[in-house]
Amino acid sequence: MENGEKKRKKVLTVKKKPNYWKAAFIILVAVIIASLAFVFVRITQVREPNYQAVPEIVEKEGTPVISIQSNKKQVNALIDFYLSDFQKGSDITYKFYLENEAMLNGTFKVLGHPIQFYLYFDPFVMDNGNVQLKAKSLSVGTLGLPIKEILKFVQRDYKLPKWVEVDPDERTILLRLDQFRMQNGLFIRAEKINLIDDDIQMNIYLPKEKE
Repeated sequence: MENGEKKRKKVLTVKKKPNYWKAAFIILVAVIIASLAFVFVRITQVREPNYQAVPEIVEKEGTPVISIQSNKKQVNALIDFYLSDFQKGSDITYKFYLENEAMLNGTFKVLGHPIQFYLYFDPFVMDNGNVQLKAKSLSVGTLGLPIKEILKFVQRDYKLPKWVEVDPDERTILLRLDQFRMQNGLFIRAEKINLIDDDIQMNIYLPKEKE
């Protein structure tokens, strides 16, 4: 009897071993949830925009003096030169270029790690000669973020030219060529953008003489 009681006491005093796999799983889930929450807060938080409002669209009158017919390679070289100069000294940089679609490539940081995204647009020439980019798809790793939130991030945190308007609600970017400043009052109007056939046409206008 005495030996049996000692065995029972010994069994009762055995400590339960901790489940390290369960603890590791809980920690991993917590890290994932915290990361997703950080991304959501980072993208949706309200800040003062870094751009200034541009004037309403006003039809410009003038005479076309130069017709330019170009292709994607030439336009991409021009865009790259312009953005490289425009973004000097900026902490956040991005690229915009043309393939069979217009493409915006940039990054944002999650827990100190850069996350790269590609935002794809269909370009449309408007009657006033401006160009509207309509967002159609987004590639951003394994994060399921909506296009609207990425455009909010671009609008808030990216250094954009004053003649570029971002509308997250409509999922569009408007290139206000009517506000693109050139010397001596010259201005540009887009005439045709066909990325599939590699045909891009623009006209340069002289301003209408003041009476």
